[in-house]
Amino acid sequence: MGTVTRTAEQLRMRAAWRQELVKVLLLCGLGALVGSVFSGAIWGFLVVLGGYLAIQYRYLASLLYWLSSPKRHELPEPGGLWGEAFDRLAEMHRRSRRKKKRLAGMLAEFQASTAALPDGAVVLSERGDIVRFNVAAQTLLGLRTLDIGLRVATLMRHPRFTDYLQKGDFSAEIEMPSPINRTKTLSARVIPYGQQQRLLILRDVSELRRLESARRDFVSNASHELRTPLTVLKGYLEMMVSESRAGGPLADWATPLAEMRSQSVRMESLINDMLKLARLESDIQSRHEWVAVRPLVQRVVDEARLLSGTESPHRFELDIDDDLELLGVEIELVSLFANLAGNAVRYTPPPGVIRIRCRALPSGGAVYSVADSGIGIAQEDIPRLTERFYRVDVGRSRASGGTGLGLSIVKHVLEHHDSRLSIESEIGVGSTFSCEFPAQRVRRMAATTTA
Repeated sequence: MGTVTRTAEQLRMRAAWRQELVKVLLLCGLGALVGSVFSGAIWGFLVVLGGYLAIQYRYLASLLYWLSSPKRHELPEPGGLWGEAFDRLAEMHRRSRRKKKRLAGMLAEFQASTAALPDGAVVLSERGDIVRFNVAAQTLLGLRTLDIGLRVATLMRHPRFTDYLQKGDFSAEIEMPSPINRTKTLSARVIPYGQQQRLLILRDVSELRRLESARRDFVSNASHELRTPLTVLKGYLEMMVSESRAGGPLADWATPLAEMRSQSVRMESLINDMLKLARLESDIQSRHEWVAVRPLVQRVVDEARLLSGTESPHRFELDIDDDLELLGVEIELVSLFANLAGNAVRYTPPPGVIRIRCRALPSGGAVYSVADSGIGIAQEDIPRLTERFYRVDVGRSRASGGTGLGLSIVKHVLEHHDSRLSIESEIGVGSTFSCEFPAQRVRRMAATTTA
């Protein structure tokens, strides 16, 4: 349909040009004929041509007059070529007005929808200037109409936010106190879009953080309160188990007492892991020091061998850089290494192979990995492994003494050390858990000695 319309317009324009040319030739010929009767053909020709040019100038002036204010002036309606041109201009103007009206409606609808959002939205220019914002952003940040055009960094001066803008890595969100109410915590994320523009999304997470804090406090307090009576029960059970093995009146209770003691040990391990996780989640700033990796891993492997047992032990293969050091909290790194090694022992049927590796990377960082020849993990389970109490095989985990908190502890330790966890696994083949540490947390002992 559009092609047919364009072809018709082209034909109409060609016909208008031909008519205009014929009209000019006829007028000039008539002028020359009349001029030849009176004073000469050339003067008649020039008079007609001048009149024609004057008419063209008048139409051109009308066009410029209309262009200066299309809403207040009307285009003339001549025939011929100028009439065709004016008709096309009028049609383009009508289309432009319809398009502007449609865009204005879309913009009004967009602004109404953003105004209804519970989250704050601030549109930023390439330089970080505030272009517009919704009602929620006005409430969360205390913005006013006068703030449009100002740099957002001048209104939100928290160091975490300014560093976030300067780095330009907007793949994650950050949290910071509200600039108008320090008791509120805001979650902020920048989303690039359009022509170098950015959308700042703000959300009030104060209540969520308060609930998380209350949960951590409850878990920590409950675990502390349970630890004392459990220690008493475990002590009595150990004494009774010893007497049942020596014969006497408790001999018939040897099996249930041993099971009770085993469950008390598992409960003690669970409480210790809950306390450890609560401390990690509370984000207590511990002192970070340079820790030698080789003795740390060796200690973890010795504990893993005890867990493996003596009847059908696992085979451990180590590949460790002797001069490697990590910047971190030693007790947390021990927990990280031990949890991964312990999981490998629990989920690898003996006499399986467990490979523990800690090597420097070409990028300057380092990787600690634990690979096993165990039962493997289904791909759909891998994203949920770091959730609290999530177990792929509940029966096997309980039988081996697992608490379901090990990988949650690993995740939080890695977050404290600016590192990340990657998991590769195949059912029936085995799993590999890799922890990658950034370059700023890795150094060589030989380099420090030389320095």
